Amino acid sequence: MFRDVGFDVVMGQRQGVFFYDAFDGRRFFNCHGNGGVFNLGHRNPLVVNAVREALDFVDIGNHHLISAHRAKLAERLANTTGGHLSGVVFAASGGEATDLAIKVARATTKRSTIVSMSGGYHGHTGLALATGDPQYRDPFGPNLPGFLQVPFDNIEILERVINDDTAAVLLEPVPATLGMPIASAGYLRNVERLCRDRGALFIVDEVQTGLGRTGALWCHQHDDLRPDMLLTGKGLSGGIYPIAATLMTRSLHQFFERNPFVHISTFGGAELGCAAALAVLDIIEADGFLERVSALAERFAKELSNFPFVVRQKGLMMGLVFPMERGGMYAAKLLFDAGIFTVYANNDTAVLQFLPPLIISDDETTELLSQLRKAFGL
Repeated sequence: MFRDVGFDVVMGQRQGVFFYDAFDGRRFFNCHGNGGVFNLGHRNPLVVNAVREALDFVDIGNHHLISAHRAKLAERLANTTGGHLSGVVFAASGGEATDLAIKVARATTKRSTIVSMSGGYHGHTGLALATGDPQYRDPFGPNLPGFLQVPFDNIEILERVINDDTAAVLLEPVPATLGMPIASAGYLRNVERLCRDRGALFIVDEVQTGLGRTGALWCHQHDDLRPDMLLTGKGLSGGIYPIAATLMTRSLHQFFERNPFVHISTFGGAELGCAAALAVLDIIEADGFLERVSALAERFAKELSNFPFVVRQKGLMMGLVFPMERGGMYAAKLLFDAGIFTVYANNDTAVLQFLPPLIISDDETTELLSQLRKAFGL
């Protein structure tokens, strides 16, 4: 489809909010960001410098040995949750982090069923794939047993299916692939309550919603939730070195103290990746950073209110909803031709995912909005 409609771009030079076509030099605002990988822009100098400096001393490291770099990053991540999720297990990708969370849920609850949301997406690896929609897993054969999907933002159906065999409920606070629907007031708290009442674990996938994207460090903090596990990845890398993590409560993490070699990851928590992730946290936790994201979100909300679409928004996580099926696909092409790179929501093609970099300047925002207006003839 990209070839047929003229999405003929190969990423060449890149810096900040822009990347350039490798062949003809066309410049694009990156408002997809690879699902949050480039939250801090391309080649953020603070992250690049941190990795460069680390290269003088470390490499990937050895997962059989204690690592000061992993320990420091784990402590920083735990502190972002106020110490509630004090156990951290590193991975190389979000799918691997999801797999680990499901393994922990089954091992610690002695239950088997994992409930996830229709239209959500948690990765392409084995257990993560089983939580997703049939279109992503059916080509690879029968689905694994013990997985059940229910509609997002429907507490009544969820209440009917959670039972004594439910190990965990897994969801994204804002499901990106589903078109970024915003849950109704109280829904996420009720999911957490149901899990508590029925002995299931509550797992939030913040691979895309986390690390400042919604104006809080973690999206679930808007609702004062206390999940049993949290998944992070993508933006944790700073777009420089892949790293992901599963955060969990102390009681869940004790499983690994009893079974220290039951789960290992050669590249999970690579020490170079830890350097990148620590720089990412330095940027996001700096004074005023999240306030700046919220201010930008307010500006976009105001400026986009007169456009021919409905905006679903949580901070700078936005879905632009068009009144026709595949409207998001057509809009992606329209914006591409205007020098703005975006991607439609694969599970709701009426929606265009719109994710400006969190570090976009006021002048760049003005230019971006101007190009949006021209694209839509406003």
